[in-house]
Amino acid sequence: MYDVTDTTGPLVDRLASVDSVVEVGIGNHPDVAGALAERGVDVTATDIVERAVPEGVRFVVDDILDPDESVYAGCDIVFARNLPPELHRPTLAVANTVGAAFWFTTLGGDQPTVAVEREQLPGGETLYRAKDSKALE
Repeated sequence: MYDVTDTTGPLVDRLASVDSVVEVGIGNHPDVAGALAERGVDVTATDIVERAVPEGVRFVVDDILDPDESVYAGCDIVFARNLPPELHRPTLAVANTVGAAFWFTTLGGDQPTVAVEREQLPGGETLYRAKDSKALE
């Protein structure tokens, strides 16, 4: 079982409600992606440089500012953890293009730069849902 923190567990629980997730900018924090893969979710992780990811997670080098839309095509949710404000609009644009939901978290004091619904998760994490696809309603 992948080790998850008090805030990661509820986030994984929420994201595990779908079949496929693309996590943008995974960095050195693959805990959400790994836990989702263990729960049977089809997970693709992206970053602008090569990153190590857990077994069961597909990794693709991609820049959300110049995306390869085929990486995101067919996913249910485009997700990002601790997404900086300057990437909110570009990531939403990709989600809109491929017809996926766009859910994200931010670093502490950062506020979303796109219209969102806020969902307070157990453990204190706020999940921002900028776009929910019809399939997730």
